[in-house]
Amino acid sequence: MRKFLWIGFISAICCLNAARAVDANMPRLEDFPGGGTFSGKAAKVRLVSVDDKEYATRIREASHQKPNFAGHYVLASWGCGASCLSSVAIDAKTGHVTWVPFTVCCWDVNVQEPIEFRRNSRLIVVHGSRNESGSGTYYYALDKGQFKLIKAVEKVTK
Repeated sequence: MRKFLWIGFISAICCLNAARAVDANMPRLEDFPGGGTFSGKAAKVRLVSVDDKEYATRIREASHQKPNFAGHYVLASWGCGASCLSSVAIDAKTGHVTWVPFTVCCWDVNVQEPIEFRRNSRLIVVHGSRNESGSGTYYYALDKGQFKLIKAVEKVTK
């Protein structure tokens, strides 16, 4: 009987260590610093693209918020259907609008926030489907005015 308990205990320890090793390979918000915080008056938002103009009201409203992403950006999201989000990052220094290049939908019920981010980080962590395709966790960093995919962890479907 003790032999089976030891085997079970050792197996549990191995599984926990394997899970930690997987987590250690995931990008972390603190690994992508956002650069100083912005506390001045926000620049007037620049509505340039067709999408910017189509969602002008939402973007203008969001531009009045305090920066909450990457030091001097306002990351804002709004609904685009049932369990669907569109998102932009508005540069408070310049007024430039950068779109998250996909909609997010279909996240698991246990997910509190489908898009995780911090004021002092350039990384966003997206949970769910991008443009209603696939499903998983996706890591994007804001780099030179674009969101660039850092890592994708597709959900295994059975």
